[in-house]
Amino acid sequence: MGSLSERQRTIRSNGADLAVFEYGPDPAADTPVLLLVHGYPDDHRLYLPLIRELTETFHIIAYDTRNAGLSSVTDKPASFVLQALVDDLYAVLAATTTGPVHLVGHDWGSIQAWAAVQDSRAAGRISRFTSVSGPDLQHFSRWLRERLRHPRGWSQLLGQLLRSSYVAVFQIPLLPEVLWRLFLTGSYERATGRTVGNNPIRGLALYRANFHVRRQPPVRVSIPVHVIVPASDPFVSPSLTDGLNDWVPRLTVTRVQAGHWWPATHASDFAKVLRREHGIEL
Repeated sequence: MGSLSERQRTIRSNGADLAVFEYGPDPAADTPVLLLVHGYPDDHRLYLPLIRELTETFHIIAYDTRNAGLSSVTDKPASFVLQALVDDLYAVLAATTTGPVHLVGHDWGSIQAWAAVQDSRAAGRISRFTSVSGPDLQHFSRWLRERLRHPRGWSQLLGQLLRSSYVAVFQIPLLPEVLWRLFLTGSYERATGRTVGNNPIRGLALYRANFHVRRQPPVRVSIPVHVIVPASDPFVSPSLTDGLNDWVPRLTVTRVQAGHWWPATHASDFAKVLRREHGIEL
């Protein structure tokens, strides 16, 4: 396991100041580059166990997404729509590297990464994508509609709606803030061993800005995509990968015996997966 030497800078993007962190050797022709995007209610520290595993062989870029961790929003009112998050991702890429990167996303980091690989700017900038516990929202809408139309899919539909019920709770004014302050933050930090500070409350804007948006059909993704499915994820049904290969032809799906926060709880296993994808065997 490599030592951890961190370089930090701030990047301005569309009304947000993003805290960006780089690790490992400087980018070079023979050094693969990873861009790690965290989810809710975390910040880039979710990936520190994974970064320690990979810092000797990868150049790694991680950042706190807008209004999480050390990042902040400067515009009032701030935008948290998915397109703003995608613009942030490309601002980080523009400021940190000129070559293509392997994009890795977890939870909301994966949701915005799905949108990023369907963006026209992805060509030549993103070479492959690894997704953990965060579906593409356009595919998610399509998946829901298909199961609603066919009674055989109703059990899967009900199961995912129950898993996603917290999203509806997050739309209620003030209640989620109170729950996080009084109960959930402490429980989360004890369970994960990570401090999240005010991230849970700051990040509620993600759900409130993107809940009622009309979805368009997914755009074909030609790069290799690896979807890792934690079998015990309480929020994302394993069956959400059904139909992905209709628009992701170079798709690999791997099921792992773990929960939602697999990137942190099984960092060594994740590191092996990423090394294998780059032909690196240690």
